[in-house]
Amino acid sequence: MKQNMVETILGAFVLTVAIIFFIFGTSTASIGSGGGTYIVNAQFTDIGSLGVGDDVKISGVVVGQVAAIELDPVIYNASVDMAIDDDVELPYDTSARITSEGLLGGTYMALDVGGDSEMLVEGDSIAITQSAQNLEQLLGQFIFSLQDTNNE
Repeated sequence: MKQNMVETILGAFVLTVAIIFFIFGTSTASIGSGGGTYIVNAQFTDIGSLGVGDDVKISGVVVGQVAAIELDPVIYNASVDMAIDDDVELPYDTSARITSEGLLGGTYMALDVGGDSEMLVEGDSIAITQSAQNLEQLLGQFIFSLQDTNNE
């Protein structure tokens, strides 16, 4: 009987800690909080491992998320929709590039802000894009270029 009481108290303690973590997590997460967003689009020939929900950053600061990725059925490019925070205005000549967070992976969309006085609005497209760089492909090119110089 005494063992059942200890297990009950321990179970209640674990449940209380789990509830505290849940409340803390939901209060600090940005789920459903903040202002609205607007959608801009960009076309890429290769998106690498970019996925829906990945960050969109300007100068390392998160300003939105990747909202959708689809294949353009006409030109067979990846069409990427980005949900940008309403308080961030992007000049019309902003460029987008897919970059890696580090050698171990993780990709995000980096926006390089231009200087145009006209701003992008809901549904506009970013014209200047740079696709993801494939590290394996770059290493392969480097190795083959070294072999070519050794054969001469």
